[in-house]
Amino acid sequence: MSKIILATDAWFPQVNGVVKCVEKMKEHLEKRGFEVVVLHPGLYFSMPTPFYPEIKISLFCKSKIKKIIEIENPDYIHIFTEGSIGLATRSVCLKNKLKFTTSQHTNFQIYIKHYLRVNIKIFSDLIFIYLRWFHNKSNAVMAITENLKKNFENRGFKNVFLWPLGVDTDLFVKNINSDIKERYNFASPIFVYFGRIAKEKNVEEFLRLDLPGTKLVIGDGPIRKNLEKRYGEINIFVGYKMGQELVDFLSVCDVFVFPSLTDVFPLAIVEALACSLPVAGHNVMDLDVLVTKDIGVLDKDLKKASMECLEIDCTKCREYALNFSWEKSSEYFIKNLVKLK
Repeated sequence: MSKIILATDAWFPQVNGVVKCVEKMKEHLEKRGFEVVVLHPGLYFSMPTPFYPEIKISLFCKSKIKKIIEIENPDYIHIFTEGSIGLATRSVCLKNKLKFTTSQHTNFQIYIKHYLRVNIKIFSDLIFIYLRWFHNKSNAVMAITENLKKNFENRGFKNVFLWPLGVDTDLFVKNINSDIKERYNFASPIFVYFGRIAKEKNVEEFLRLDLPGTKLVIGDGPIRKNLEKRYGEINIFVGYKMGQELVDFLSVCDVFVFPSLTDVFPLAIVEALACSLPVAGHNVMDLDVLVTKDIGVLDKDLKKASMECLEIDCTKCREYALNFSWEKSSEYFIKNLVKLK
């Protein structure tokens, strides 16, 4: 049995794409016979990031990570994030001449713009210098889209491999028997946003849209209370929903509205498509690669995009989503690991 260590600074109780990705890789690697050990903030003394409290910084973790790696003696080590746990794991690997792989999920330069209010050009350049330094010592960098792979290579990243993410197509399937609409007395059509409610997600643009029927917000985050106080009379906030309950809510909706300007590969989009929901969003961050004209509308005018989505054949959305699965994603992941042996 092969053993792998997955190192991540993002872990429960956080709810985001990186946590979902680590969780699903662990699940599917174990199904394929791997023994999986996760290095996460819950194992170490951690404190909230000042400008983003839900993200934890793990302090004094390097010696414990070194000890775990020595005891576990893994065949593979993969680093998901570039935070304190990622840095410490990287350092241990380099010092002990251990092979490791990395992946990059977060658009850090946009986060800097939203939270620190600084010159985006200067910090964007500095962030890419840091990311190149971090990832180019790894034996492989896994990029989650083909365009991201090309972007990394153009910026001087080495040994870049494709690793598309996936969706649980067995869970995310429209439930035609869902009674959510009747229970909550939602008016049609129903436009929904689900995901983290944070500045970089641009949820407020969705809340300001003048749309018919119901605007539904599923999720939570650092600015939810503020937005609910300002827009709660004309929008419905229901908090985080997980698993089948989330699917039951999505099953009564008509359009998934994704206002974010920052996401690289939004798992929520594929999950919505799997539930037969067309996607309205902005044509940014190479989303046109993921959202084609048959399954959604991308436009700078989010209201226009949302309304046009009502005319889309929803069966095509589900068909498209079936191209993505965590099974396929784990196959890519393992192939990238095996190349390094």
